[in-house]
Amino acid sequence: MRRRILIVEDDPALAEVVRDNLVVDGFDVTLARNGDEAISISRANPPDLILLDLMLPGPNGFELCGLLRANGRIPIIIVSAKGQKADKLQGLHVGADDYVTKPFDMEELVARITAVLRRTKHDLASVRLGRTVIDFENQRAYNPDGEIHLTQRDFDVLRYLAARSGRVVRREEILREVWGFIDPPTTRSVDNAVAKLRKKLEDDPHAPKFIHTAFGDGYRITFDAADEAS
Repeated sequence: MRRRILIVEDDPALAEVVRDNLVVDGFDVTLARNGDEAISISRANPPDLILLDLMLPGPNGFELCGLLRANGRIPIIIVSAKGQKADKLQGLHVGADDYVTKPFDMEELVARITAVLRRTKHDLASVRLGRTVIDFENQRAYNPDGEIHLTQRDFDVLRYLAARSGRVVRREEILREVWGFIDPPTTRSVDNAVAKLRKKLEDDPHAPKFIHTAFGDGYRITFDAADEAS
């Protein structure tokens, strides 16, 4: 089945170039020139992924990202000429799955689209880690004591590990498939993300029952098969 991409871009020449290239690569593509059109299209026929410019008439891309997130879990890649670190961090904070700076290489953009679609594929609906339920479909985590706040990155890392439960997932693989790096750098981003998850989900983060470290290699998640929800 052809995956559907919505391009939200007010530069018609650029939008058409990107559309033509994506069509050649096997995607169905719809264009929106502003936030109102993007919201209308997303509600009527939700796409599989949105390419979102920041400098738009009406609501800007940051505002629009939050609005689109409120309407459902549609993967979003921000594509913008705003390349400052603060802009990238803000884009990821409001819910974007990736951030690509203009001008960009079309081959790299397609690779990033493919990576985001792969890691956000909703095959796993939910899992239970002890008393805690991780509901991927509704982006909720809770236990008998109440809701647990997880970020979008938390859900993405958990989903990726849970879908590969029982096996070691290397740091480089997580950086490539969850963070979207084409050539994963040397960084402690994965270790820091796992440490935060353990504080939120493990009774004793220093003696984890679910998210295990394979020293020098990566991480492995385990849970009782009888507790797994699908």
